[in-house]
Formats: sequence, structure tokens, C-alpha cells
Amino acid sequence: MKGRTALVTGGSRGIGAAIAGVFERNGARVIAPTREQLDLASDTSIDDYIESLREPVDILVNNAGINRLGALDEIGHDDFREVLQINLMSALRLIRGIARGMQSRRYGRIVNVSSVWAFVSRLRRITYAASKAGLDGLTRAVALELAPNGILVNSVAPGYVDTELTRKNNAPEEIAVFKSQIPVGRLAAPEEIAEAVAFLCSARNTYMTGQTLIVDGGYVCK
Repeated sequence: MKGRTALVTGGSRGIGAAIAGVFERNGARVIAPTREQLDLASDTSIDDYIESLREPVDILVNNAGINRLGALDEIGHDDFREVLQINLMSALRLIRGIARGMQSRRYGRIVNVSSVWAFVSRLRRITYAASKAGLDGLTRAVALELAPNGILVNSVAPGYVDTELTRKNNAPEEIAVFKSQIPVGRLAAPEEIAEAVAFLCSARNTYMTGQTLIVDGGYVCK
């Protein structure tokens, strides 16, 4: 990645911070905007941010996302729209804006951070599962359009990851149950997800596009 510029959303913590770190160690210059700089809930903010960029972006990682838990009769339309906007629509808008420059240079790497919940689900994950399944569909469709221009587009679907947010939202007893359901017997480290993203975004990836790489310790195999 030496000499490449990467834009990573949600790069301040968890998986996003790990991605930014791996990219920097591989020689990339990382742009990780704060929410004040780039508000993914606002189309205007996204468009203004893209317009404000003063250097070519070679790598785009759509990592930021939110999760609104709720059953079918609990999730309101506004909640559903918000999750779709931040997890899916913002990714489309960023890809559309950033890909123009990639097309002119005939080089680019785009990775969308999806989730195993696009393939399997849990109770009260309606909005999150729908948004991540949509993100994988977007990945495949955009990959077809951009492949002739030397741009490779993929997604990475993490399983359970040992982040601050995971520890905050789940009691130790719940985490123990998660581990027992994962064939390798543990949660992923954020750096393990980041390494998968880094490969797909690097010059070493020359042929893989339109794919969703599941990094879950074998969870969806059960």
C-alpha cells in the first residue's frame, strides 16, 4: 500500500481503528474522518466531504455502522431508515463519489465491512441483518460495473469480534456462550479482521472482486 491514500469510515475505534493501523504499517496514508467531519446520516455532509477532498483516494473502506435492536413490532420506520442510511445508503454515496477518481486513474480498492448477520441472524436484529445483506448485494453489483476500470470491490463479514463495544453490550456470561458456539473457541481480535481487509485493499489482490469474505472462526458453518 506504499504511496496509496485510504479513506476509512469509523476509524476511531474497534475494527476501524485496527484497519487504519494495519494500513499505516503497510505504508498507506490513512484518512479517518470524525463524525463532525463526515456525518453518514446526512447526504449533504457526505457530498460536502467528498467535494472537500484535496487528494486522490485509492482505497475506500466503508466500515462505520450502527445497530438498532428490536423485534418486528418494536422497530419503527424511522429506526429502520436510519440504519439503512448509515449502513447502506452512505456506502453507496461514498462509492459513487470516490469511484469517479478511481475510474479516471484506472485503479482502486473498495471494501465494505458487512457482517455474518447478513447470512444468519439473531432475535431483534431485523434492521442490522437487512442493511448488511443489502451491503453485500451492493458490493456484487458495483464490482461488476467497476471491474473494467481496474477497481476491485469486495466485502468482509466479521463474526463475533473482541471489541470494547462487544464487552460493553454483552455480559461475560453471554460472551462465554458466544465462544462456545464458535468452532475455533474464541472471539476474533480486531486486527484479524483488519488483516483480511488489508489483503483485499492491497496490490496483492489482483483478481478477487464481488466477493464477501466471511471471517468468523467457522461460526456460520455450524
